[in-house]
Amino acid sequence: MNQADLSPPRLRPLPALIFASRWLQLPLYLGLIVAQGVYVAHFLMELWHLVEAAFGNKHALQALVESIGYKSGAPVAALNETVIMLVVLALIDVVMISNLLIMVIVGGFETFVSRLNLEDHPDQPEWLSHVNASVLKVKLALSIIGISSIHLLKTFINADNYSDRMLIAQTGIHLTFLLSALAIALVDRLMTSAAAHGGH
Repeated sequence: MNQADLSPPRLRPLPALIFASRWLQLPLYLGLIVAQGVYVAHFLMELWHLVEAAFGNKHALQALVESIGYKSGAPVAALNETVIMLVVLALIDVVMISNLLIMVIVGGFETFVSRLNLEDHPDQPEWLSHVNASVLKVKLALSIIGISSIHLLKTFINADNYSDRMLIAQTGIHLTFLLSALAIALVDRLMTSAAAHGGH
């Protein structure tokens, strides 16, 4: 078998154009990388305010209180456990959204645009070795549930600043995300099972 036999077949002009159109997604993934950078800057800023507030900086404390939307009957004069907990949950929220971005950027590019050829790379993510559109959909749904859980926990910790209607609405939205993820996982399992039976 010569080298010419190993080369991919040439596409006709119209199929080649349609197939090449997948590269139009490249600016979208690059834009998500920029958004990731913004999240990193926001994370570092919040972390710096937390460290400054721990050392008694009133301006940093006020910035933290305003960013987490915390309100109490008396002005917050010093860093307390509730404020720390809300700030840490906000930082975890940023990390989880950042993980979601990485999944969309790396997994989406690998699935819909072009291979990254990371098979022999020592830092290849474990989940990327078996990623496809279906697996990516389930992983994204689970990540969204995790992010929603963090938001819901932040709301319940700071429940005095929210109306009952808002608490019920956020709980309902979280349950909707959970049911949607279960439905996606169930459909994926049924399709995988049908494909396996079809193969036999």
